[in-house]
Amino acid sequence: MNRPVPLVEVVRDGMREGLHHGSVVVLGSDGSVLRAVGDVDSPMYPRSSNKPAQVVGMLRAGLELPDDADVALAAASHNGEPDHVRRAREVLRRHGLAEDALGCPPDWPLLDSARDELIASGHGKRPITMNCSGKHAAMLATCVLRGWSTEDYLDPRHPLQVALCETVADLCGGQVRVTAVDGCGAPLFAMPLTGLARMFRNLALSGDLGRRVADAMRGHPWLVAGTGRLDTELMRAVPGLLSKEGAEGVFAFALPDGCAVAVKIADGAARGRAPVAVGALRAFGVDGPALDALGEPPVLGGGRPVGAARLLPDVF
Repeated sequence: MNRPVPLVEVVRDGMREGLHHGSVVVLGSDGSVLRAVGDVDSPMYPRSSNKPAQVVGMLRAGLELPDDADVALAAASHNGEPDHVRRAREVLRRHGLAEDALGCPPDWPLLDSARDELIASGHGKRPITMNCSGKHAAMLATCVLRGWSTEDYLDPRHPLQVALCETVADLCGGQVRVTAVDGCGAPLFAMPLTGLARMFRNLALSGDLGRRVADAMRGHPWLVAGTGRLDTELMRAVPGLLSKEGAEGVFAFALPDGCAVAVKIADGAARGRAPVAVGALRAFGVDGPALDALGEPPVLGGGRPVGAARLLPDVF
């Protein structure tokens, strides 16, 4: 992406310490572009913000998950908390699969307490505790149900990945321009920020499988992320909101009426996402005490707040 613009300032003890540059696009309920800041037309990697569309692709390909909580976990970048891990294991077990079928790399849980518990129990990094294990368990389950091979399910030429690529292109309203490898080892599909916003709008307004994925995520926000995470807190705070973070500073959301926003922080800083997301929600007239707490991530000095990351006043 080119031409990012200043979006968020980092203030410490009253002095600006730094700036997060990036790009953001805002769609109205009719799908029109209401605001475009920075570069919203060049290809970018949505990273895990792709996951809801990938789950739609799995359902279209024949995945059967009767419990919507499992659908939410399939779209998750979870903390690796015990109930996240238990549910991912159960999806594998129901389809005759063991943990060693997972193609995602071993990793620690994202939540510090879950990581510490794992270490205290004598265990190291595991694929099942990696934040994408729910998606991978669902991918493998889809392959079992379709009679596709599971050993090479991450190959871009595998029928599963071909189907997911087609679904992502369908939902973002354009051709997927680049295929790369995501951090979890799965194929990663690039699109402009405007395409990512359109994808979330389509998920929010869809009357079929897209709506099922959206409703599952909105109904089980803790499974989508976990304790203390932005997606979980925002979907709890704003009824009907569909949101999903991605690595390297990506974030996208849609409201029930189809208004949608996609953000990319150029330096990949996670703390830059929340001020922009909350600012966009307020621009749509959404507010509340929970957003006050989320909208300005604290800057610490000596373990106490001495400043914050704040949205610049002219972004919206």
